[in-house]
Amino acid sequence: MARTVARVIVDTLRDLGVRHVFGVVGDALNPLTDAIRTTEGIDWVGCRHEEAAAFAAGAQSQLSRTLGVCAGTVGPGSVHLLNGLYDAAKSGTPVLAIAGQVPLAELGGDYFQEVDNDLLFRDVAVFRATVASPEQLPRLLETAVRAALSEGGVAVLTVPADLGGQEVPQDRPVRIPLARAVTRPEDTAVWEAAELLNAARRVTLLVGRGARDAYGEVIATAERLAAPMVLTLKAKEGFEGDDNSYQVGQTGLIGNPAAAHALDSCDLLLMLGTDFPYREWYPTGCKVVQVDLRERRLGRRTPVDLGLTGDVGATLRALLPHLTAVADRTHLETARERFVDWRNSQARLAHPQHDHRLVGRLRSALDNPADDVRPEALAAAVNACAAEDAVFTSDTGMATVWLSRFVTMRGKRSLLGSYNLGSMANAMPQAIGAQLWAPDRQVVAFCGDGGLSMLLGDLMTIRTHRLPVKLVVFDNRRLGMVKLEQEQAGLPEFGTELESPDFAAVAEALGLTGIRVTGPDGLEEGVRRAFDTPGPVLLDVLTNPQELAVPGKAGVEQGWGFAVAKVKEKLLGHEG
Repeated sequence: MARTVARVIVDTLRDLGVRHVFGVVGDALNPLTDAIRTTEGIDWVGCRHEEAAAFAAGAQSQLSRTLGVCAGTVGPGSVHLLNGLYDAAKSGTPVLAIAGQVPLAELGGDYFQEVDNDLLFRDVAVFRATVASPEQLPRLLETAVRAALSEGGVAVLTVPADLGGQEVPQDRPVRIPLARAVTRPEDTAVWEAAELLNAARRVTLLVGRGARDAYGEVIATAERLAAPMVLTLKAKEGFEGDDNSYQVGQTGLIGNPAAAHALDSCDLLLMLGTDFPYREWYPTGCKVVQVDLRERRLGRRTPVDLGLTGDVGATLRALLPHLTAVADRTHLETARERFVDWRNSQARLAHPQHDHRLVGRLRSALDNPADDVRPEALAAAVNACAAEDAVFTSDTGMATVWLSRFVTMRGKRSLLGSYNLGSMANAMPQAIGAQLWAPDRQVVAFCGDGGLSMLLGDLMTIRTHRLPVKLVVFDNRRLGMVKLEQEQAGLPEFGTELESPDFAAVAEALGLTGIRVTGPDGLEEGVRRAFDTPGPVLLDVLTNPQELAVPGKAGVEQGWGFAVAKVKEKLLGHEG
């Protein structure tokens, strides 16, 4: 029996292991959604905004390490997918977007809602094409999916409204081989890397998400070289557990002094599977060896003395036999001591009774006169209550800062966020995708009040599908990261204040459990109740809008900028 274009697409996705297609229904998608309706093993997840659908698909792809799928109908529906698709593209995760289009006969005539999808998605997609006839399937679908999977990116397949229901002539099974090669550099490059590493006295590792499948090899390398291990934010997952006695946390604006010292005091930096973008945080005056699967990334953030193209695990397995064990462990031990001291100081800041102690009372008089909850304390309380295999998502901005510092990716915890695109509003829709993929795992979203309110409507998607996600809202009535950026530059706060609603009451009105915490005394009980309550819960916590997140190495210029900004705010009457 001949299959329609829509049926070929849906059967192929199901056979690939795709469980969900996220989107908003519309006329051009009707054949596709009807095919999903009548197919076992794959479900349509109707969202309230296509941006949320694309974020959810990208999150599911990152968590499952398979293809994520979203769909948008003609014109505006497909346009709304863009931001979430850019996030997937910059995260290097495979997503297929199915875009509706006007009927073929109307293409090029400025028809109602007509948008040139092939032009629209040109920048974001590794592959994009419009199906012009049923004869092009399944070949065009195979090409799109293969491009997304092999290149770790977005493929967009546009299906005109009058094609989805047409039969595909000479129908055949779709063939998409999934075997992937594991590559490593040639032996001469490995030997050269060994010579550089053996000649160094103080090696520091900078480890990224690209090394996540090489945990054993990375640990063995750190042991052999007595090297402290600085983690990127995305490498928290997998490398931050208590069994890793080499890691010293993150660098950059969310980092700590121990990581900054480990980088600045090394004479060789070994970069493993990372494209950490902030050039000002790289050390200078040292040699650099970089290992990355994608050759185009070698040397683009900091000059490298040797770039090795290949899988991190395979490369280190070839390299380790040639490395000489380092006897002097001073570099490692100093970094670890500084890291432990910093963590202890952070734990004191996060203690629920911090503001009731002498130092805390003095500090509160200056920066927290309203006795709001310290965001550090909220993040630490969630860390203590969350499951050992919880999936965390975080909005870009201060929510990510507090997660990075006070939530440990111990056990089998996972971490998702818009850490390359840096979009607002990602945490809640990513939690939707994660919870649908992993229904038996706890999913916790660290939401900013600005980010949550941007896609607030998709709380109804959580309600409709009875998803037991825990939404933790850092409600500081601010666009907090923008506020800090303004003050760091010596500018008074402007345009960042938000007139936020009672998000817990909004959640209750939408059919979710809402819990509101307005002060430190109710924090522990509120967090515990949120995690003990079955089903979806929104925990709205009023946090201190004046909280500072001091970077690992704050310079005089930054300090002067904050001082000037605070004086201006006082003169202008902006006291928070």
